[in-house]
Amino acid sequence: MIALFRLLLLGVFLVLVSVLGCLYCLLRPFHPDHVYRFAHLFGALAPWLGVKVEMDGLENVPKGPAVYISNHQSSWDLVTASNAVRHRTVTIGKKSLKWIPFFGQLYWLTGNILIDRKNSARAKGTIDEAARRIREEKLSVWIFPEGTRSYGRGLLPFKTGAFHTAITAGVPLVPIAVSSLEKMSLNRWNNGTVRIRFLPPIDTSKMERGAARELSLHCHGLMEKAITELSGQQ
Repeated sequence: MIALFRLLLLGVFLVLVSVLGCLYCLLRPFHPDHVYRFAHLFGALAPWLGVKVEMDGLENVPKGPAVYISNHQSSWDLVTASNAVRHRTVTIGKKSLKWIPFFGQLYWLTGNILIDRKNSARAKGTIDEAARRIREEKLSVWIFPEGTRSYGRGLLPFKTGAFHTAITAGVPLVPIAVSSLEKMSLNRWNNGTVRIRFLPPIDTSKMERGAARELSLHCHGLMEKAITELSGQQ
């Protein structure tokens, strides 16, 4: 019975927010704070799903533009990790997201950057475009460097796009660690606590693009250690 109520809640919420959100965004398409507003709106669903979200390390959030990287566990990140999205931040996501009914159109209109991962030349162009927007529009970018959801397989190897973006833009790189979410059950009142930690920013302003691989390995180690620590607190 609980699961049925939550499924209905999720369905109605997703359609209403997506449709009304698209109409709202048409008044000010691609505004730099649209993603922040809607991410936190989706994040408000967490308590309704029996998930408590705790955050620390907010003192590590830079005052200006940055590239944020986070582990990507499942579709439930939409109601957990979304709570950590900062002002004037857009995400980089798969181009195919644009075609998801209702949600995809909202994802595009809020100003997120779409990438064609099947085309390496276009993917590189997207990195350069993201770096340009960071510099010129004073935006921050949120990227999942694993490139896909881990589904409980631990922290997957990182792709280097996020690190090339930060180095090209010359802005701080902020790793974000999200604790492992126990298997969600819509029929369970309490689905545990998700802990989110902002790690200290890494200065990339003096790095060369060739340092992206080494930087990715360094961040992978930092995040893996933090995720293990946070998950152990559950």
